Amino acid sequence: MSFYNEDKLSALEAMGNAQWIAFAPMVFQAARSLRNFGVLSAIGKRKNNGMALSEVENECKLSAYGTRVLCEAGLAIGLLYCKDDKYYATKTGVIFCNDDLTEANCDFVNDVCYQGLFYLEDSILKGTPEGLNYFGNWKTIYEALSELPPRVKESWYKFDHYYSDQAFKEVLPKLLTYLHENILDLGGNTGRFALQCLSYAPEVRVVIMDIPAQLSLAKEIALKNGVNHRMDFIQADILDESCSIPAGFDIIWMSQFLDCFSDEQVISILKRCALAMDDHARVCILEPFWDRQRFKASAFSLQMTSLYFTSIANGNSQMYHSDVFFNLIEKAGLELEAIHDGIGLCHTLLVCKNT
Repeated sequence: MSFYNEDKLSALEAMGNAQWIAFAPMVFQAARSLRNFGVLSAIGKRKNNGMALSEVENECKLSAYGTRVLCEAGLAIGLLYCKDDKYYATKTGVIFCNDDLTEANCDFVNDVCYQGLFYLEDSILKGTPEGLNYFGNWKTIYEALSELPPRVKESWYKFDHYYSDQAFKEVLPKLLTYLHENILDLGGNTGRFALQCLSYAPEVRVVIMDIPAQLSLAKEIALKNGVNHRMDFIQADILDESCSIPAGFDIIWMSQFLDCFSDEQVISILKRCALAMDDHARVCILEPFWDRQRFKASAFSLQMTSLYFTSIANGNSQMYHSDVFFNLIEKAGLELEAIHDGIGLCHTLLVCKNT
């Protein structure tokens, strides 16, 4: 990974980047408005013909002033370009308007993160998610999920599921190498992985271990999909040091779970996993590591997502650099047996055994 090992910008380019950062909140909200008012969609449909400002005004039912300031902002951002007094959508504008990944990221940042990130500095200093106070009095966002406003909850799950769902299909064949009978889904969330696993391997049983709010959702989904007879549930607070991991599983599975915890908490969880494992059992961890990305945009997205953990989620976790994470695995007394990169959009599968 060589995205960040040199500074190639000229002084003039660096000055431009600095101004972009200074006005970033305006950039973000203007881009959302261009999308939400249908401006990007309307102009994009015209393709090579473009649209005059008056046409955009009529099509999108905006004032002349609102149309003008938004379209001029679109030029500055790079979502639009102007030729012969007509506006056209750039490639970036088309992607911003139509790409599902971009939509999931954008809505997550706006609905879940935007207001709370005002308290990022406080969160850094205190080690607690001070931005979460914008929604209510909780220690972490995970205990708050069932009570968040509907739009916030929808954007959180859309973001979470978009990344994980695409990885599950690819990872299941690899898991069958180690999976014979049963799997413990630690931090199973709403049970989406469990559903795919049970569909892929009819002989397998899954036990989900999670906090009560998440388990209630997982139980509802299991019942709705008719697989509740192949799923069991263990209510637990994994942050409680006295909470042991049950033994007897082929695989202890964690998907986008350990990035929800601090270094010390990750070590504690993995140590307890090691105590529950026999010689044939494996810990299988699915995580997106920012340093193992093929594209810089992926690394950037993960590094920015770390600030959501800092300010909103729990105040002490992040999307990890793999070297940092591998060191935590070693400190927990586990041995890294296999690494599978390039799963889904941005994930790596780690397979660990007892030393």
